[in-house]
Amino acid sequence: MNISVIGTGYVGLVSGVCYSELGNNVSCVDKDPFKIEILRNGRVPIYEPGLQPLLNSNAAQGRLKFTIDTVEAVAEADLIIIAVGTPPLPNGEADMQYIEAAAKEIAQAMNGYKVVCVKSTVPVGTNERVRAIIATHYSGQFDVASLPEFLREGTAVKDTLHPDRIVIGAESERAAQLLKELHIPFTNEIVVTDIRSAEMIKYASNAFLATKISFINEIANICEKVGADVIEVAKGMGLDRRIGASFLRAGIGYGGSCFPKDTKALIQIAGNVEYDFKLLKAVVEVNRHQRFGVLDKLFQALDNVYGKTIGIWGLSFKPETDDVREAPALEIIDRLIELGAKVKVYDPKGMESFRRMYDHPSITWCEAAMDVAQGSEALCLLTEWSEFVTADLAQVEAALARPVLIDGRNVFSLDQIRNTGLAYYPVGRPVFHNKSQYSQEVI
Repeated sequence: MNISVIGTGYVGLVSGVCYSELGNNVSCVDKDPFKIEILRNGRVPIYEPGLQPLLNSNAAQGRLKFTIDTVEAVAEADLIIIAVGTPPLPNGEADMQYIEAAAKEIAQAMNGYKVVCVKSTVPVGTNERVRAIIATHYSGQFDVASLPEFLREGTAVKDTLHPDRIVIGAESERAAQLLKELHIPFTNEIVVTDIRSAEMIKYASNAFLATKISFINEIANICEKVGADVIEVAKGMGLDRRIGASFLRAGIGYGGSCFPKDTKALIQIAGNVEYDFKLLKAVVEVNRHQRFGVLDKLFQALDNVYGKTIGIWGLSFKPETDDVREAPALEIIDRLIELGAKVKVYDPKGMESFRRMYDHPSITWCEAAMDVAQGSEALCLLTEWSEFVTADLAQVEAALARPVLIDGRNVFSLDQIRNTGLAYYPVGRPVFHNKSQYSQEVI
């Protein structure tokens, strides 16, 4: 099959590469000539495990190419996938200008029957809008379909090649059949539904996962007050098949490009039809406050942070990605600096991205994890990168000016901490002070 993917962001690039891995001929289109040149030279502008070798191998075999020429890419394609960005507007709605511009360009390049799919996360009714735009500029036959994505940054290649399910929204049997044939090599779990339901499935899925995260974080906050351990609570809950264990890991909240944007967009979609989505509003509010629990624990440990050096492990919103959009570290570090702290930071992949979004003279950019710990009066783990999880805690303790560890992701066990002199502050679990190994004055 000849496929054109419009947009080489996270979704478009990963999808295009993986479709070519199945043996399809794929053209990835982007307006940015610099990005296209980078891709043509075999380099990937994002960090995503497994993507680079697949890109290089399929490009070398001639199945994958990159271009700024939308007209040629559309003319050669049987299937056109729109995967451009839908960033949030100030009111929370998705900005549809890039979707609409792509639809117009596609229409002007159409030269026969094609299926146009929207893979971007879009409000209900967007595919109908795309159909209307194309019909305004092209009088021939075509079909529009919804093809929502369910990728997780850090495992996007795996999620594409081995998905839980494929959702297809189509009104035409011809379009549905073409999309089923394309995706059968990935999985037999293919849901074909109407277009509006497919659009809603994407938002509903992300909203539900965000709800699970905020729920377990609220449970964690109660656990701290009553002396329970949220890890044990989540384990007991997750064994119930009606609940499931996934997304029941307490921490400092969600971030990234999907959950924050999609939850706010769904609240706005509901508002546009005069429905007050109270539950989801609470989910967003809980998540916004959860990250500041790190500051509460710092004050509990140090009394104040003014003039103190605070170490930060992790800047990206999750491990295995360099994406820092909506990362808890952004607001935590900003607040620490407002309060007069000096901050030392390190992230295996997210340093450059973070520095582009937030730079300040009070930040020291370190080259290694232990450089952050050295001389800091507290160390805060914000992203559970493996090199932090497997760190030698005795070495961490020796490097710190005060043995204070704030574990925002609950990655360490009490057995690990018990053999150290660290004052350990996790989320939703009892604080551990090994008083036999340090003086009360230290904490």
